Amino acid sequence: MSEWKESDSKENMIRRSFCELVLGALMLILVAAINLRTDERPLLFQSAWSEADGAQSGGSSPAASDGVQSSDSSLTAADGEKGQTYCVVLDAGHGAADPGKIGCNDAKEKDINLAIVLKLKQYLEREKIKVVLTRENDEPLYEDSAVNKKMSDMNARVSMIESAKPDLVVSIHQNSYHESSVCGPQVFYYKASEKGKLAAQCLQASFDGLEEIVNRRSAKANDNYYLLLHTSAPMVIAECGFLSNPEEAELLIQDAYQEKLAQVLCQGILEYLKQSGAGQSQETQPPVSKMHRENSRIACMNRRNSRITSCKKVRKTV
Repeated sequence: MSEWKESDSKENMIRRSFCELVLGALMLILVAAINLRTDERPLLFQSAWSEADGAQSGGSSPAASDGVQSSDSSLTAADGEKGQTYCVVLDAGHGAADPGKIGCNDAKEKDINLAIVLKLKQYLEREKIKVVLTRENDEPLYEDSAVNKKMSDMNARVSMIESAKPDLVVSIHQNSYHESSVCGPQVFYYKASEKGKLAAQCLQASFDGLEEIVNRRSAKANDNYYLLLHTSAPMVIAECGFLSNPEEAELLIQDAYQEKLAQVLCQGILEYLKQSGAGQSQETQPPVSKMHRENSRIACMNRRNSRITSCKKVRKTV
């Protein structure tokens, strides 16, 4: 009888051990399945899921608790390649004592440029793109002691762009023309940059999504804009509209229209990053010779002097 009980006890121990092993294996499979499902979340929505998970658990991110943006919160590629990083520099043209163009409605270009840039930054960061701004407010970028403050401002922008080593630079501006009927956004790029050309085409195409303006313009090459000449990364200058056109000038000061501009610009940037494979094989623009830069500078001075001479002739005639 005692032998039977001892045998029965051993069988029960073996059964319990087997059940424990089976339960342990099932738990491991369940944990692995949960982790796999978490890893398969689409990259574009992971940040939103993380925020929701944090809210449910009652936790908060370091950025939320410290009031400082997390340093790696915007480094994941928009096209979904794991580990890929993209960086975009946004340059709000003009600023401080330089208002840029003044609209027919007295709007200042510098204010519109900055408003669009700040909105665009938010859209890009939602796509996990690192964004660097050349200016975040209306404070001057030039040195107070600089004789040529405009040149000091330009050099400061170039320095920030080169330090960031971005995949793309987008400089936001507004246009103007002596004929008020002219309107529509247009994107410029350095003529010797293939990636700059591709970026300009992508952004120009994105402007077609604007219903308010019939845009018949196309991306245009340029070889004398200072920033285009002095930056090594692919760069475009996006003229978002004409402040000399009454209808477009009124649109450009509206928050809702600025929001639309930021949305379509974001779409164009994402399309460029997707097509170019930026960040994988960084292509820099061909170096510009000192002679070419000097010739461009002289040409700009000649055009300026020509305008001054024309103004003097008009005054004498009057």
